[in-house]
Amino acid sequence: MRFDEKLITLRKQRGMSQEQLADRLGVTRQSVSKWESGLALPELMKIITLSEIFDVSVDYLVKDYIENETERDDSGDGDSDRKNGYDAARLEETVDEIRSYMRGYEFTSKTKIAGIPLVSIRLSRRLGKGSVAKGIIAIGNVSVGVISIGILSTGIFSFGCLALGALALGVISVGIAALGVVAFGLLAFGTAAVGVYAGGVAVYGSQIAVGVAAGGKTVIGESTRGIHELTYYDGIAETTIRRFLLEHHPGLWKPLLDFFTMIGMNIK
Repeated sequence: MRFDEKLITLRKQRGMSQEQLADRLGVTRQSVSKWESGLALPELMKIITLSEIFDVSVDYLVKDYIENETERDDSGDGDSDRKNGYDAARLEETVDEIRSYMRGYEFTSKTKIAGIPLVSIRLSRRLGKGSVAKGIIAIGNVSVGVISIGILSTGIFSFGCLALGALALGVISVGIAALGVVAFGLLAFGTAAVGVYAGGVAVYGSQIAVGVAAGGKTVIGESTRGIHELTYYDGIAETTIRRFLLEHHPGLWKPLLDFFTMIGMNIK
């Protein structure tokens, strides 16, 4: 059988539709349709993934003369058989190395809380539903958890390149409290920050903004644009900052007062 015939047979044996197989592979249904029509062949990494999904060897998928997994080539002399066996072993070893490289590292703890794994780790070189880490503590390329660490992370405490959470720390962070190069949140701090309360370099705060360039309602900075402005010249005294903030926000939470006072004193 050819590759396309084997793919159709294996897919139907597993009761999978073209859409379901495409979703597992991270490709379109049209791609699977082309493979099964013999109009195109998948790349090597997709063939390896197919071998994992259907639990067959790569040899079986790509070699037309192999009709089933137990079939062997009995032709030729002993030396040829030994050479073919050596080549096949080397191929399987190489495929195993590539498969291991692509799979990355996976761990899911047996301990669960409310049915959710305590720890989930998914570090992979490919993306897809199976590469998402989901747990109380989640670590992965894409992670979802109470404590979440990943390239894309979502959680109560979230750390990553793109972090979404109650407390978010990342290159781009979005949260109730967000810290990052670019930060959006109720309390946002970063090189560029937007929030109700914002601090950093270029910032906008609907209530308070403290930064080198600050805009909003009550602002402190070197370049300011707001309703109430305290502009930096050669320095701002701590008492001046506190008095200014409390004058316009008398009920300001003390930790926020201390936070913005510290930023205001270090604007340079």
